[in-house]
Amino acid sequence: MNLHRLLLERAAAGAPVRVGLIGAGKFGAMFLAQALRTAGIHVMAVADLSIPRARAALERTGWPQERTAAASFADALSSGRTHVTEDSRALIAADGIEVVVEATGSPAAGIGHALACAREGRHVVMVNVEADALAGPLLARRATEAGVVYSLAYGDQPALICEQVDWARAAGFDVVCAGKGTKYLPDYHFSTPETVWEHLGMREDQVGDLNPQMFNSFVDGTKSAIEMAAVANATGLEPPPRGLGFPAAGVDDLAQVCRPERDGGALHAKGTVEVVSSLNRDGSEVERDLRWGVYVSVEAASDYVARCFDEYGLATDGSGRYTALYRPYHLIGLELGISVASAALRGEPTGAPRGFGADVVATAKRDLAPGETLDGEGGYMVYGTLVPAHSSLERGSLPVGLAHGVEVTRPVAAGAMLESADVRLDEHEEATGVRAELERTFASCG
Repeated sequence: MNLHRLLLERAAAGAPVRVGLIGAGKFGAMFLAQALRTAGIHVMAVADLSIPRARAALERTGWPQERTAAASFADALSSGRTHVTEDSRALIAADGIEVVVEATGSPAAGIGHALACAREGRHVVMVNVEADALAGPLLARRATEAGVVYSLAYGDQPALICEQVDWARAAGFDVVCAGKGTKYLPDYHFSTPETVWEHLGMREDQVGDLNPQMFNSFVDGTKSAIEMAAVANATGLEPPPRGLGFPAAGVDDLAQVCRPERDGGALHAKGTVEVVSSLNRDGSEVERDLRWGVYVSVEAASDYVARCFDEYGLATDGSGRYTALYRPYHLIGLELGISVASAALRGEPTGAPRGFGADVVATAKRDLAPGETLDGEGGYMVYGTLVPAHSSLERGSLPVGLAHGVEVTRPVAAGAMLESADVRLDEHEEATGVRAELERTFASCG
């Protein structure tokens, strides 16, 4: 609760936290909108594959043109202005940069940037949860070995869930379940970029230049699986053995639904992650849904605590022993400065992988034939399924983060989880090699 004070101290000392942003998409732009008015934060550089896109994001979020006219990294460091570049690796290596925000959305790019940050001694805030799900436990270990912070991105749901879990445990509660809400029906797993807007209830004239494949990742369940893998690996909570169940639940039903099956709930056991749906299975809307929010459910360890739940008006299950706290919204990049400040000023992440307990494997949306090339997350061919990491390793499963641009080598039936042997992976690709190292490292840990 002292980050603002610490930022003011850095500002007063003329030594703001100097940040490099890689990726000027929606998340990055939202961060820029708030960083412009946050004392003690200096966005020293913005890197994007398209300089015009980066400049458009700065202009759109209110940055005066003179503030973004630094001719070089050195100019930005000395003048307090911002340098715009296409060269992300040069940004990471630039003198003065303390924290790098990785907001590209590409697993391969995110892995490369995180490793470069470790080599250069930069803290990294990993907005790129796709990279975290693919190799986060190893990336976090590399950062720790280098004496820097690897952090999930505050404002995105995984970091907010981690915060709730930490609050519950620090207050002495046993966490029963933690997760988020989304809009889900079973058929959504087979959604494609052609059907995504229909599922989201959007008209063609509302779409504009929105990326249908990126949005389809949210609809077909892949993004939920990726985000819950990040939460599970950061908190030690377990993924459901049969994948996410997406039970329908509103905020008033969380205590009833997010408890074990043996007690009348939807969970296979205590200590798990789960995503609740804002739609009932008949397609009707859940009352007081949690589509945009996050939650944690806890259990009273004694009759006394259960009585306190009742005395203070908490919504509980029928037994009075399970309850849940929730946050109805998350503000994406508008809140990202919390991670930046925490990493630079406290040396603490807002959530980070501490083990490899959950994985996201590619699952066929339709029959796949040899010779076809997979189109990755949110596409026409595969979606991501959350599974325990040990079962993924035992099966030799194909992580969804590697299911892009690779050739299918043998038939895969619709609904089947792909194995790495079902595709032709390029062993020389950095992301493939890092993933292989992750599997070797954590398989040897038992």
